[in-house]
Amino acid sequence: MINRKLIFPVAILLFTSSTAFCQTEVLKGVVNSLAYYNKQKDLKFLANAKKTVDSLIVTKKDSANTEKSVYKAVVYSAIAYTDSTNKLNNPPTFLAKTSDLVDRLAASKKTFKYVPELDFAKRCLANTYLRNGFNQMHKSDYANSLTSFKKAQVYAPHFRQLNGYIAYVNSKLGNKEEAAKYYDILLGTDTMKTQYVQAAVSTFKSVGDTSKALQILKKGRKALPNDRVLLLEEANIYNNRKDYRSLMPLLPALLDNYPNNADVAFIAASCYDNLNDYDKAESMYLHTIELNKTSYDPVFNLGLLYLKESTLKKDKEADNLQRAAQWLEKANEISPYETKCLNLLQLVYTKSNNTEQLNKVNNKLKQLTN
Repeated sequence: MINRKLIFPVAILLFTSSTAFCQTEVLKGVVNSLAYYNKQKDLKFLANAKKTVDSLIVTKKDSANTEKSVYKAVVYSAIAYTDSTNKLNNPPTFLAKTSDLVDRLAASKKTFKYVPELDFAKRCLANTYLRNGFNQMHKSDYANSLTSFKKAQVYAPHFRQLNGYIAYVNSKLGNKEEAAKYYDILLGTDTMKTQYVQAAVSTFKSVGDTSKALQILKKGRKALPNDRVLLLEEANIYNNRKDYRSLMPLLPALLDNYPNNADVAFIAASCYDNLNDYDKAESMYLHTIELNKTSYDPVFNLGLLYLKESTLKKDKEADNLQRAAQWLEKANEISPYETKCLNLLQLVYTKSNNTEQLNKVNNKLKQLTN
């Protein structure tokens, strides 16, 4: 089999939005500061905006003013996203309190006039939690990463890739069934990438659901018909299940995509062998050995194939027994302590009346079993 390291994409999606909101005269200074920041990218303008909006919210009556609260949410969420290194020295609770403010405003019927402003605040918070999630994930802090990604999903429910990130982190935490659920959601959309399919397949295999893994692979290969990685994944599942009838139709494309890969050649050889297509099996075993001369299995299997043919083709029994002995002896050289190979050599030498070699094999078996 071919082992592939799972590489999961972790690129942050950056949302963009205009800060040219409608506002009353009292909030003009706040919006102007936001506009200056948007143009010059200098944090001092966000600091000015915060200072101004804070000065407007002093009493309980001010806090109950929807417009002022909305603009506070806009300014605070912009700072949460933009000031990633906290140069403005906000307290550790700043992000959580900003989230609470946005959540409260989003649940209020009074904010129906401020949809663009709240959408902007939500996008800023989604990016902030997404960034935090990636930072925590890179530090292997998967529990907090999961929390951050789920918070991001609250503010960006239509950002489909988040299902993949949540699934991946759940997988790292050992929550395989939860991971599988989120991969299922991800791949139920029109979002289809090789990495997502691979990750989903790996997760479903880990919980023992190879049927679901195959279902996902078939869907993935339909969407990405020329993807050789998914082709190999499907072939590996059939090979591991010994479902050679399903594997056989994949072999021509598999061999075209991996012409010099010994593992793939061996998969093909074993498939043809188990389907009793001995001529193709012989050719592929020889090709496998050519690609990897030190591998035991193809050498052993080729010897066994000739032994089977010695029984099936009586007119060529002697030739096939000779070939069987040749390749089984090579297999024994590669792995001298494999008793199964020695037992087959014992059978070959008995059939060919090679007493001298039979005695040598018998002695080796005695040494190994004593």
